[in-house]
Amino acid sequence: MASPQTVARPFPAAAVQPTLAPRHQQPLGQILLEDGAVDPGNLLKASVMRGRQDSRLGQILLSQGWVTPEALLRALCRQWRTTALDPIRRPGDPRLIDILGAEFCLANAVLPWRRIGGVTWIATARPEAFEALIPGLPESFGQVRMLLCSEDQIQGAILASRRIAMIRKAEMRVPAAESCRSRNEARTGRIALGAIALLVLGLWLIPVAVLSLLTAWATVSLVAQSGLKLMALLATRRIRAEERVQAEGLTSGKAARAEMTGPLPVISVMVPLFRESDVAGKLVGRLSRLDYPRELTDILLVIEASDQVTRNAIQGARLPGWIRVVEVPNGPVQTKPRALNYALNFCRGAIIGVWDAEDRPDSDQLHKVARGFHFAPADVACLQGALDYYNPRTNWLARCFTVEYASWFRVILPGVARLGLVVPLGGTTLFFRRDVLEQVGAWDAWNVTEDADLGVRLARRGWRTEIIDTTTDEEANCRALPWIKQRSRWLKGYAMTWGVHMRDPRALWRELGPWRFLGFQIQFLGSLSQYLLAPILWSFWLLSLGLPHPLREPLAGVWGGYAIPALFGTFIVSELLSIGVGIWAVRGDKHRHLTAWVPSLHLYFPLGCLAGWKAIYEVVVKPFYWDKTAHGIYDAADAAVVVADGTVPVPLLGQIGERRDAALPKEPAIAATLDAIAAPPIRKSA
Repeated sequence: MASPQTVARPFPAAAVQPTLAPRHQQPLGQILLEDGAVDPGNLLKASVMRGRQDSRLGQILLSQGWVTPEALLRALCRQWRTTALDPIRRPGDPRLIDILGAEFCLANAVLPWRRIGGVTWIATARPEAFEALIPGLPESFGQVRMLLCSEDQIQGAILASRRIAMIRKAEMRVPAAESCRSRNEARTGRIALGAIALLVLGLWLIPVAVLSLLTAWATVSLVAQSGLKLMALLATRRIRAEERVQAEGLTSGKAARAEMTGPLPVISVMVPLFRESDVAGKLVGRLSRLDYPRELTDILLVIEASDQVTRNAIQGARLPGWIRVVEVPNGPVQTKPRALNYALNFCRGAIIGVWDAEDRPDSDQLHKVARGFHFAPADVACLQGALDYYNPRTNWLARCFTVEYASWFRVILPGVARLGLVVPLGGTTLFFRRDVLEQVGAWDAWNVTEDADLGVRLARRGWRTEIIDTTTDEEANCRALPWIKQRSRWLKGYAMTWGVHMRDPRALWRELGPWRFLGFQIQFLGSLSQYLLAPILWSFWLLSLGLPHPLREPLAGVWGGYAIPALFGTFIVSELLSIGVGIWAVRGDKHRHLTAWVPSLHLYFPLGCLAGWKAIYEVVVKPFYWDKTAHGIYDAADAAVVVADGTVPVPLLGQIGERRDAALPKEPAIAATLDAIAAPPIRKSA
């Protein structure tokens, strides 16, 4: 998998001639020792680490906090016999950035500075890769000379002149035909009002006929949903059976476990934050438990420029060198996918991941991701991990929420992926091949369930998603009103995603194929129908109490009088199937205590009906409104961490990035404030 740093821009064959001074014979480490910039013991450790990983020595030293950026830059200038540039004090020509493209410059850590006397001066933070980039430069650059500056300085210089253009591109990455931004608001409103008026008129003039049609559709969608759930359960059971056979083979020595060959990749994970005053401080402590090599770990905390709450929460914090802050400029919408699109430009890795602010991923999660992509077939573009909750005992709502998610991530999604259907991605614990993510346009900045939409677009282009055996814990929504708000946002996004991709049903059929097209209808339209029409199906329980029902007489003569028993049988089978899936999903040691609560989901899902109708209302009146989920409600969320040998207390956090528990491995912290890596003020381009 090619790293983005090695990708050259496809310009025509160029006549660019580099002019590079002879490189210093001394290695970088020796120069740093002569300057007194690094401890000999730390340099030895970094050299050993470099032998194991495909990472630059300077990056290892920086990520571990063993050298300062200023000292490293001075040593690189000596090694490469060139000059350091401060592009903020001496700004260059922004037109040169436009020729290469801001995204290309950020990905390759280069800054075309000025063109003087037929020579183009280009600053780089990766001098060892500079010569490989030169053949891909445009012919108009002519002779090229190399300067040096830090990666932060390059980013600051590019943002100073091209920040607005970058955020506009982040908002428009997905083609208009596949984006919610091109929806016709007036037409949507007219259709919605017309449908409501038609429904009211029909219930007034021909109530029995209208109720019969709605009942038929609700029943068909219920049967389709139940059928998909059963098929997913059977497929997941086959997966688990195969895994047991493989495990037995490994135990008995009949099979050999395949090992990764080659270096581990750099993995960038974006963590969007918005008004996260309660979790921003704890977040870095949770991420510090990751055991992936620090020099290959690239964590980006993505914050909005207008979000003073989060800015205050992490202001003055001591961040480790492998955690950075990316500030997203203001714009017409303020959504998570817009922020992710913008922050994608600053990622160093060939694998891109997403976590939420309250997430607590497994310590070995990044190792599993690297291994998963290493052995995955070439058509696998995304790996989706499971989402779980660390507070299922808070109250009844939290218990039901945990059971529902266990069923979704441990039964439904693995089965759907095994069946070859569209996988509606979750919003966290997602990992992508970067080249594929950029190829499909990344996220739709105007869709409030950008994850599910991205799953559909990946499937339309022939890419697959696989589910990996890793878990991220977060806080279960344990209050009714926030639960309804969160679920309404998901359902609103499902409605908008279905509407966008059904603009051209024939094209969708052609790209997905009949099997996945049918699955798409069940997954999106069927789910919405179940939430919206649930009261119609519930109304039939009146018959079991001997109460009147408007469809009792019409149904009594259908199918020889068996229509009503068949309808009740469908209800019962569907409920038993849901209970069976839930019990199977929580059968493990971690959530076995929830088994007795699984039948109570029958009382939990009616909240979804309220969320469904709220979602339809918002689709019409405020489609791009992001109803944010509040976190940090459960104060004891970090009271304990479940590990293989039991439960251990979480270390108290001093300053962010430092830990005071000697029982757990210490992580170095670089004494640099957020101001050192924050973006400079916006400067308008000419």
